[in-house]
Amino acid sequence: MWKFIVRRLIITMPQLIVLSLVVFILASMMPGDALTGQIDPNISPEAIEQQRERLGLNNPWYIQYGDWVTGVAQGDFGQSYRFKMPVTDLMWDRMVNTFWLSLISVFFIYALGIPMGIISGRWNDKLIDQLITGYTYLGFATPLFIFALVTLWVFGFQFGWFPTGGSVASGLEPGSLEFILSKIHHLLLPGLSIALIGLVGTVQYLRSEIVDTKQKDFIITARAKGAPEQRVYNRHIFRNSVLPIAAFFGYEITMLITGSIFVEQIYSYPGMGALFIESILLRDYAVVTALVLLFGLAAILGALLSDIILSIVDPRIRIK
Repeated sequence: MWKFIVRRLIITMPQLIVLSLVVFILASMMPGDALTGQIDPNISPEAIEQQRERLGLNNPWYIQYGDWVTGVAQGDFGQSYRFKMPVTDLMWDRMVNTFWLSLISVFFIYALGIPMGIISGRWNDKLIDQLITGYTYLGFATPLFIFALVTLWVFGFQFGWFPTGGSVASGLEPGSLEFILSKIHHLLLPGLSIALIGLVGTVQYLRSEIVDTKQKDFIITARAKGAPEQRVYNRHIFRNSVLPIAAFFGYEITMLITGSIFVEQIYSYPGMGALFIESILLRDYAVVTALVLLFGLAAILGALLSDIILSIVDPRIRIK
């Protein structure tokens, strides 16, 4: 197990380097740079050009990339040209918000998705199964950003039940009960928007596994021996059907981090997704490259986490 984990972590390094290199080149090929479009009558074009030279924006892309890699190796992701602060500090502030959004989304996905999958699989082809399956088909066909826009308009603007932007109400003391409750209140609607679309895969996977497991020989044998139906479902059907869900957990986290990009933008939620879009529009290459590197690392670690969880849940699988 440990050899496998170390081997996978070693493999991630060249993958991350290639990923960051491709993104850095593509970002450098975009027209303009971080100082493009600054309109200030008090600043002359010569002064802006001197600033561009001082920041190294006139250097070839490979020199800029080499300087960036050297900084990353020392734990320094560079300076944000637009936000005037270290990239590490900037990402940390947004990373905390994205973490809580992803956490509450995962909670809703499994709190709602697993019961729906069990009900749909246990009473397959019944009316309740048809309703749940119809919802999952609709969820597969609905883009997340469209669903988020609709929920924001209905529950945020029309009913006024939830805030329409930000991560906490202004004027509250950090750490107080009102501050914590405001944080949760701001998280509920974007978290539910992500979860109600994200759970369709969990429901379909679990339903398919339950329907398939019900027809296995060992289930028929257990029923023939007179085992109670509740025990058959809890100890045999559900336990064997949950394996794909366990394997899917790591990828679920990755999709939440990347999928929250559009939701954070729609809800004006100050997380990494909103920062990513903002940095692209502002041509802040240091922030864009650091975020892509972080997203790539999350995807690789998500796949590794899925393999580890699957080997723990299923004793028949042992990763050497």
